[in-house]
Amino acid sequence: MQRGVRARRHPCLVVLHAALASVLAACAVPNVNGAIAQAPPGPQTVVGAHGPLSAARSREILDALNRQSPNSDILDRHIAIEEAVTGTPLIAGNRTTILHDGGATFTAMFDAIRGARHSINLEFYTFEDVESGGEHLGTLLLAKRQQGVAVNILYDSYGSADTPPEFLKSLRAAGCLVLEYNPIDPLRARGPYLPNDRDHRKLLIVDGLMAFVGGVNLYTGYQAHPHSELIGSGGDTNVFWHDTDMQIGGPAVAALQQLFVQHWIDQDGPPLDQSTFFPPLQHQGNEVLHVLGSTPGQPVPAYYATILSAITNAEQRIWLTTAYFVPTDDELDDLESAARRGVDVRLMLPSQSDSQAAFDVGRSHYDDLLEAGVKIYEIQNEVLHSKTAVIDGVWSVIGSSNFDHRSVLFNDEVDVIVLGRATATQLEAEFQADEAKSRAIDATTWSHRSFEERLRELFARIWQSML
Repeated sequence: MQRGVRARRHPCLVVLHAALASVLAACAVPNVNGAIAQAPPGPQTVVGAHGPLSAARSREILDALNRQSPNSDILDRHIAIEEAVTGTPLIAGNRTTILHDGGATFTAMFDAIRGARHSINLEFYTFEDVESGGEHLGTLLLAKRQQGVAVNILYDSYGSADTPPEFLKSLRAAGCLVLEYNPIDPLRARGPYLPNDRDHRKLLIVDGLMAFVGGVNLYTGYQAHPHSELIGSGGDTNVFWHDTDMQIGGPAVAALQQLFVQHWIDQDGPPLDQSTFFPPLQHQGNEVLHVLGSTPGQPVPAYYATILSAITNAEQRIWLTTAYFVPTDDELDDLESAARRGVDVRLMLPSQSDSQAAFDVGRSHYDDLLEAGVKIYEIQNEVLHSKTAVIDGVWSVIGSSNFDHRSVLFNDEVDVIVLGRATATQLEAEFQADEAKSRAIDATTWSHRSFEERLRELFARIWQSML
């Protein structure tokens, strides 16, 4: 079949795809034929509160997960594939809470910060003086610093370009350590000048005991309400930012803390007092997590390898929510292949965006996707910023990675895979709730869109490898 207009692959993506093929071959995970992978020899590696678990205890945990799911064979295969692709261990014994939108996320974050006794580590693409319950983040952080709590802040230079310098200066003056990631100003660069490499992570760790990860920035735009003007939307009214975050307690927090520390060191930040960063962590729940820190320096970014393998091996359904849909050729091919082999592939995408170019590129792929059988929904009256996926009702991901080129080529990202039915059920319920306030894209209607729209989509494709 003759496919629609496709942009030539970015040279970096060709290298990435070749490297990914090698990784998958080495892990005995199949290519795009959709066959189910065979588990690698030996038991999967699972760690807990006190380090690696025995083979017997690991099997116990995975068996318990399987008992929670009527599709235990599917879960078992996803567990095998997940651990094989990246070679890093799964982490058992965690508690997770899904947080909907900025308001709920800020409330939970502020509560955690108020309870901090030793350290507050924040790493955000956009770091602003947000407000929750009438209290400003800056006021809260200054109060905790006066109580002797260490406050360490890593923010992205580009993503926080509009943050008032006075806000950051007041935090530094109070003794908070504030580090700018890859300064846009070349005169402040601490190493090679890399203006295109950005820290897109959204991560908060409190006392090494609790963590927050997902799509929610510390951005004042989330404070907009349905009758206020939305920052970044061209002045549209009656809309707000829609996003998803996850609160985590348990052994996986240590892996997220380690990502923060390593990033700080990589940016030549001042020495951190890590004496309280890694306290003993007890099991707090039954969730098995896989923490992924992706960077452009990896041969294949961890999230990219994982999401492609999960899509390729999906058996029943793929429900994907993304703020910026600028798929690589391989991501697009894998989604279409899954739909053609009978998998229920659904995309929840924005109907408006703060990035018009990314929005137009995403829409330029609708014809091919609809022809393959993919169901596309555009959420209405909200600016969608969530980055989640649920596959086969047993594999879920929440994090900072978008389904775009930037998250593969340029951004440092953090994502958490959750294996099991509990979190997947919550995210599927959220997806269905979003469907109720979305417009389903019909192939016939879509084929009659205006020439102006088609021209804008085609032009946007020129820039897609940078989006």
